[in-house]
Amino acid sequence: MASIEFVRVSKAFDKQEVIKDLNLTIEDGKFTVLVGPSGCGKTTLLRMIAGLDPQTSGSVLIDGKDVTRIAPGKRGVAMVFQNYAIYPTMSVRENIEFGLVNNKVGKAEREELVESIGKAVGLSDYLDRKPSTLSGGQRQRVALARAMVKKPSVFLMDEPLSNLDAKLRVQMRIELIELHKKLGTTFVYVTHDQVEAMSMADKIVLMNKGVIQQEAPPDTMYRRPSNRFTAQFIGTPPMNIGELGAGGIKYGFRPESAVLSEVQGDEPFSVRGVIATREMLGSETIYQVRSDSGNFMVKRSEDLFAAGQEVFVGVAAEKLHFFGEDERRIEEKQGAYRDYLEALRGRSHG
Repeated sequence: MASIEFVRVSKAFDKQEVIKDLNLTIEDGKFTVLVGPSGCGKTTLLRMIAGLDPQTSGSVLIDGKDVTRIAPGKRGVAMVFQNYAIYPTMSVRENIEFGLVNNKVGKAEREELVESIGKAVGLSDYLDRKPSTLSGGQRQRVALARAMVKKPSVFLMDEPLSNLDAKLRVQMRIELIELHKKLGTTFVYVTHDQVEAMSMADKIVLMNKGVIQQEAPPDTMYRRPSNRFTAQFIGTPPMNIGELGAGGIKYGFRPESAVLSEVQGDEPFSVRGVIATREMLGSETIYQVRSDSGNFMVKRSEDLFAAGQEVFVGVAAEKLHFFGEDERRIEEKQGAYRDYLEALRGRSHG
């Protein structure tokens, strides 16, 4: 196991700086997920840990040791790629033991390792088959097994589930969580999918344009987003945002935090609107409500309303968020929070 630390790290490609003066500590033994939109710098960070794309300046430390001048193969890390990177002409067994053969590990030890790791990832019955005969999930397990056999102190995973169908992704997420618990090793996982991040991470590091927006456990990031970007990136559908009309202040609420009713309630936010669209998704229904204050998404477990129906959208005080002109979230303990709450009440009930 090992912790990872970025100390004032910058990275430029062709004189274009994509990461600047970044500081980040990835805790030993944790499942850390780097998430953000395409081009935000998350894969660049992963490749810097691996030594595949060294930083332009600053230091990367693994277990307290600066690895800047240490070759990728000597860093004690193993990387699992999006495209699996397994050899099609080799059997599953040969793929898993490939690195062991290169490192001149004895045959008896190799066989024992391959058997035990094959069992751990559910491949015992497939060791003598070619990758082409396996499903996408099984091929992903081969890539994981090949990484595990190195007994690394850090697992690096670059969107490893993106090529799988939706049902298999859910299954593989569960398997990766269980694998992490079993190994107790540091996992650093890159994805653009916030659902993956929320379901798997001990800690999420959310990035945008090479800058860390927030680093926190999933529940904290969901309930207390530090800024408007985090609020709208985390959560499905994204947080509703509206203009308060005072000094650039914005208010926000999550679609699942709103209630719909046929009569106006006494919530601080309560506006009349018309249901423009209704998406019935089985266990939940998502409504788009058009009002004079804007369009709002509402997610409810009950399916009680129809498109074209007039409704009131209400949000309780504790479910409302306010964002300053700098787009940072205004904490409830700040004096201005109450003023904004009253201003919103006056506006939405006016």
